[in-house]
Amino acid sequence: MGWAPRKAPMIRIKRVYEKSGKEDGWRVLVDRLWPRGMKKEAAHVDLCIKEVAPSDELRKWFGHKPEKWKEFQRKYRKELAKKNLVSELKEMERKHETITLLFGAKDEERNQAVVLAEVLRGR
Repeated sequence: MGWAPRKAPMIRIKRVYEKSGKEDGWRVLVDRLWPRGMKKEAAHVDLCIKEVAPSDELRKWFGHKPEKWKEFQRKYRKELAKKNLVSELKEMERKHETITLLFGAKDEERNQAVVLAEVLRGR
């Protein structure tokens, strides 16, 4: 048997309020605040990394306003580069076939998990 490179893990994103499933793999909450009304048992979170979430200042500035999305992405990527926390998530990628980044925001297309998944995928 020859050596075969390990295939890249699948990075998924999902609202923490959605039902968990086996396809989620390792579930990582990437919000600074615990989701409102969500009990820890119901969330099925394997790991919570508050530090990887946008700063309070950036989160409040963005306010999930679609017109601020492009600038939010730029600023958040800059924060991620400073924090060097992506390396912690990259380490998890080596241990798990699937990682699901969990977020609480209602907007499923414009939130920090979307940006974080792109960063982890090398985009």
